[in-house]
Amino acid sequence: MLNSSDKKFLRLAYDEAKAGFDEGGCPIGSVLAEGDSLIAQGRNQRVQGGDPIAHGEMDCLRKAGRQKTYRNMTLYTSLSPCMMCSGTIVQFGIKRVVVGENENFGGNEDFLRERGVEVIVAADEDCINLMKRFINEKPELWAEDIAEDID
Repeated sequence: MLNSSDKKFLRLAYDEAKAGFDEGGCPIGSVLAEGDSLIAQGRNQRVQGGDPIAHGEMDCLRKAGRQKTYRNMTLYTSLSPCMMCSGTIVQFGIKRVVVGENENFGGNEDFLRERGVEVIVAADEDCINLMKRFINEKPELWAEDIAEDID
């Protein structure tokens, strides 16, 4: 169940995803928060910056800068995190992740849970619909983002 802070920060993650989509990139946004305090927000910058590692979660964490600890923080992401981002979540010791949607891309929720991360999937309709639109309109870019070949 999402609390009021979860709803607020997940909406910010969606807003980041929408901004990325409007820039011609992959619509994946992320927010890092501690309680009700915003630490950082970011979005997938692979297209905009030509950086293959600049996924939404990675951009957000980069913008957060150095932190003494991430253990009391929650990472919000509009789309279920890929293995690279999931590994970073585990590496940084983030204990809670709120996922906007995993219908269009089933990420690594089990991997995270097996390592003690609480994962909440919100099944947010806005996140689902934006990603679905992106995949339909730009299948080649989506395949590139998730490192899959397209025939």
